[in-house]
This record gives sequence, structure tokens and C-alpha cells, in this order.
Amino acid sequence: MITKLEELITAVKGRPKKRIVVAYAQDAHTIEAVNAAVDMGIVDATLVGDPEEIQRVCMALEINPAKFTLVAGGSDVACVSLAVKMVNDGEADVLMKGLVSTDKYMRGILNKEYGLLPPKGVLSHVTVFELPMYHKLLVVSDVAVTPYPDLSQKTAIVRYLTATAKVLGVECPKIAAIAPSEQLLASVQSSVEAAVLAKMADRGQLGDVVLDGPLALDVALFEEVARTKHLSSPVAGDADCLLMPNLDAANVFFKSANHLCNASLAAMVAGTKAPCVLTSRGDSAESKLYSIALAALSAK
Repeated sequence: MITKLEELITAVKGRPKKRIVVAYAQDAHTIEAVNAAVDMGIVDATLVGDPEEIQRVCMALEINPAKFTLVAGGSDVACVSLAVKMVNDGEADVLMKGLVSTDKYMRGILNKEYGLLPPKGVLSHVTVFELPMYHKLLVVSDVAVTPYPDLSQKTAIVRYLTATAKVLGVECPKIAAIAPSEQLLASVQSSVEAAVLAKMADRGQLGDVVLDGPLALDVALFEEVARTKHLSSPVAGDADCLLMPNLDAANVFFKSANHLCNASLAAMVAGTKAPCVLTSRGDSAESKLYSIALAALSAK
């Protein structure tokens, strides 16, 4: 089982290399991460953007741009469109966001003509955190894509959490459906939906998982809190995955973990035809490298 993010790299090394295409690939952190992935034999890389700017950044980082395939793409939107089309046409296995905003990146993925959303598909953003104060990797969704998932969308997100946990070697992941309280609050939608999902899991409708909810965040992550509250739960204090109630809560957790708790992370869009690396433009080269490794492990 993978217990540290650096083990993602160990796990993917030696496997057949994946082809990654980076949309608007002209920022230092992205190029630095892709360069490391190429050097490690994880991927072959195509960088779509302004070739002159990419070469300038490479030279500043003392990276040989000849190790990449450079494709001129024009504006950031045009670069995303070109990169998405390459994945859809089978010319690349993994898509990655460069120096482009998330909304433009997602619009490209959702393009009706050549986008990467399967018919009637549900997209979600999945993040794997390595938190200094938690005893194992933690898979969290959805922090960036679906603002207010309904019950049907949450069942799809549970599948993505499960699939990602299995990539990490967790055969039967423990999933905490997060709500404001571990008490069932009939007036709080996230609380009611968490309880419904827990019953669905009990009946085997969500696959090989253990899902409990509603659970407050502290109960899900800290066993001593659950003991103090006299809560008996197979998930409390030992969650592998957090199903967040909405993007508001999830995004605050994401940025708090990243910037206040010094968490390392790997992140991608799930539910697409191919894994799509989606990190913040401000994320470190290390997090982007971990994200490439996660996507490469998840790619078919």
C-alpha cells in the first residue's frame, strides 16, 4: 500500500511510459515537474504554448527543451483546445493544466465536439493529501469542479474516491461522508444525504467500501474525538477518503491543508475519458510531479 506521496513515483517507475500533453505549458513549476517526470521515465511530454516562452523558461531552469515536443498553440484557450483534442484523438494518455485558469481548462474538457466527458458523465476533482498530522494518505473530493453535488453525483464521486484509493493499494476504503455534525440533522441536506449514502453502502450499492455518515470532520479524522463523543463508527478516526458536502467546504479544507498545514498533494479530474491533472497555478513543482505520477498510475 502507498503511504507517502513519493511512493507514487516509485510505483509508476518501470511501468510503460504514458504520454502527457500540457495545455499552456509556460510556467516554471509546470515545466520543472514535467521535466522531472520525463527524467524519471514516467512520461513522454508534449508542451503546448508559446515555444519561445517555453524555451526561455527552460533555459532559466537549465532544462534542455529538446527533451519535450513543443507545439505552438496561440492563446491559453487555444492551447487547452489543442491539448484536449490530442487526448481525445488518442495522441496522449494524460492531460495537464499549465498556466491557464481552471475555468478555461474545464471548458476545454467539457467541449461538446472533442471534449473528454463521457455521455451522461459526472466529473469530480480528486485530491490525495499527505498531512503531517494524519497517519496515512487522505483522498478528498470535490474541491474544484462540482459546486453542489446532488445525491446522484455524490454516488459517482464515491466511485472516484474508491478508484483512487485502490490505486493507492487500499482494497476496501473507509469513506467519511462529511457534514456539520455526526448527528443526523433533518434540516441539513448534506447530513440527510450522508445518511442515505451510508445506508446504500450497507446494502452494497456503492461497491467494496465502508462508508459512514454523517460525520463531522474532526470525528472522521481523530479517534480520540470519536471516543470523547461516544461514537461507534468503523470509519471515525481512520478515514481513507472524505466525501465533502460541497465545493465551499472542500475548497476551504484544500487550501487550509495546503497552506496552513504544509500538506503535500496530488490532484486530478476524475470521470473523464483520460486522467486530467488539475493543480493550482500556485502549487509547487513537487505537487505537480506527484499529480503526474497519480494520473499516470490511473491511466489505462
